Amino acid sequence: MKRVLLALAGILAVAAGGVALTLNRPHRGFVGERFLEFSKGTGTMEMARRLAEAGVIPTRWHLLAARALRPGQKWQAGEYRFEKAANVWEVAERLRRGDVYLVELRIPEGYNLYDIGGVVEQAGFGKAAAFVAAARNPALIRDLAPQAPTLEGFLFPSTYFVPRKTSAEALCRLLTDQFRREWKALGGGGNVLATVALASLVEKETGAPEERAIVAGVYMHRLRKGMKLDADPTTIYAAMLEGVWRGTIYKSDLQRVHPYNTYAVPGLPPGPIANPGRAALAAALKPADTDYLYFVAKGDGTRRHNFSRTYAEHARAVTAWRSGPKM
Repeated sequence: MKRVLLALAGILAVAAGGVALTLNRPHRGFVGERFLEFSKGTGTMEMARRLAEAGVIPTRWHLLAARALRPGQKWQAGEYRFEKAANVWEVAERLRRGDVYLVELRIPEGYNLYDIGGVVEQAGFGKAAAFVAAARNPALIRDLAPQAPTLEGFLFPSTYFVPRKTSAEALCRLLTDQFRREWKALGGGGNVLATVALASLVEKETGAPEERAIVAGVYMHRLRKGMKLDADPTTIYAAMLEGVWRGTIYKSDLQRVHPYNTYAVPGLPPGPIANPGRAALAAALKPADTDYLYFVAKGDGTRRHNFSRTYAEHARAVTAWRSGPKM
């Protein structure tokens, strides 16, 4: 009997060694790439079956053997992409880590919700119109900005890594959640909507870090004096909302009476015109204490501006900009 048991143990050891060898052998029983999505609660047997059917592993028994040899592991739900040969241990390790497939979504500072819709569609998350429709619902930031007409300004620009099948509504929540984190880190408070609207003007007017607080200060100075802001980006945004933007500001655009056109209507626009980044938000929260009332681009390719205290100074700067080379 003892000899039988020893022989059986030997056979099992040899078998285990054979299994170990097959678990270490790279396998690829598919062409191109394979996407497999496991919902929460998917069992080990079902995962193994689907991976085998997709050609990711030789048979379901290989993955089950790997699980048995390393008990106690928890495999994560989500969508996985397989594109090259891998051994069973590597597949099991990806499931343990939750190495799910994520798509990069990069949203530059200063993009408005229509621009973001285009990025969303290009990244494969669905139609731009669906995102724009979701972003027009301000419910996600009602507690912060009760009067906000849309989520414009609160869709924080950053680089995100998102599952492929994320809905437009879920994307809006992701971006507004990030805004909340940034706003809290900056110590934001007061009239949130007005501050973010000002930050959006700063974001659209200058890309020079040292100018942001000054631009915010100019607009605050004009507001205190009861002057219209005369901000070109608001005129463009008003034309976009009306569906008449032609790529260049015309006299009719400047004269259009629209809540967002600060050439025609005094005060800040009723909401942001774009989505500002952290630096623009910081500038709007702490504008420079300045007596400048005007600014115009230098036109040298630096995105910097000439700032003026009087209209006469400003007129000379505008003449210099018009007569100088455009970079």
